[in-house]
Amino acid sequence: MNKNLLGSAAFVALGAALAFVPLSGYQEGIVVLLCINCIAAMGVSLLTGFTGIFTLGHAAYMALGAYTAAIMTVRYGIHWLPAIVAGGIVAVFVAWLIGIPTLRLTGDYYAIASIGLGEAIRLILENWQSFTRGARGFPGIESYSTRPVSVVFFTVLGIFMFNLLDSRLGRELKASRDDRAAASLMGFHTPTSRMKALLLSAFYCGISGALLAGYMNFIQPSMFDMMKSTELTAVVVFGGLGSMSGTLLGSAIITSVMEYFRDISQYRMLIYGFLLVVIMVLRPEGLLGSREIWSFFMPASDGSGGARGRE
Repeated sequence: MNKNLLGSAAFVALGAALAFVPLSGYQEGIVVLLCINCIAAMGVSLLTGFTGIFTLGHAAYMALGAYTAAIMTVRYGIHWLPAIVAGGIVAVFVAWLIGIPTLRLTGDYYAIASIGLGEAIRLILENWQSFTRGARGFPGIESYSTRPVSVVFFTVLGIFMFNLLDSRLGRELKASRDDRAAASLMGFHTPTSRMKALLLSAFYCGISGALLAGYMNFIQPSMFDMMKSTELTAVVVFGGLGSMSGTLLGSAIITSVMEYFRDISQYRMLIYGFLLVVIMVLRPEGLLGSREIWSFFMPASDGSGGARGRE
C-alpha cells in the first residue's frame, strides 16, 4: 500500500510540474502531445507488454475515440468532457465485438488479425462520407485539449494503470503472458483477463484519440493508419516489454525527438528509425527491460522484507 501511495504521489507531482511549469506556446504543445501519446502507449503496453498479446491495430481505437468526440462536440454541441469519455466507451464497445472472435488467436495470428481489423475500421471511416466526411477530414473541432486538461487525464489514467498492474488483475495478466496453461492451473480465468486487458487498452487509446482531436482541431482517417499503430507498438518495445515506466520514458523520448526535429521533417523518420536501431542493438530488451524505473533506486529485496540482511 505504501508503495502504491508513493507512486501515486510521484505521479501527482509529475502532473503538477507538467501543468504549472511556465512554458512557451510551442513547448506547451509538446507537453499536450506527450500526454496524449503516453496515454495511448500505456494502453498498448498493457496489452502487449503485460498480457503478451502483440497488436498492430490500436490506432483504430484512437480513430474511434477521435471521431466520437469530434461528432459529439461539433454536430450535437455536447460538452467536451463527456465527449472524451464517450470516445473511450465507443472504443471499448468495438474492442469487445472484435475481441470475442479474435482473442482465441495467439502469437502472430492475433497481430495479423489486428492489422486487418484496424485497416477495416479506418476504411469504414474513410468511406462513410455522410457521417464522417470521409477522406476530406473533420474540421472545426473545439480546442479543448489544453495543457491542464491533457495533464489531468494523463495523471489520473497513469495512477489507475500503475495501481492496476499491482492488483490481482495485473498479476493475472502477467501470469497469462508468461504461461497461459500454468495461469489456468493456478485458478486464473485467462480468457476473461485477456478480454479485460483488451477493453482497458482500447479505452486508453480511445481517450487518447479524443484528446488528439481537441488538440489538432482537425482529423482524417489517414492520421490513424497502420503506421500510427506501428509507432505505438514500437514505443512499447523501445521502452521495454513489461515496463510501464519504460513505455512512458520511451514515449517521452520519441515524442520530443520527433517534435524538436520538425524543422527537418524529411529526416524525422530517419532519426526515428536510427533511435530504434540503436536501442535494439545496445539494449535488446528495451530501455528498462521488464523493470520499473524506481527499481533501479531501491535496494534489492530478499523476499523477507530485508530481515535477513539485518540478522
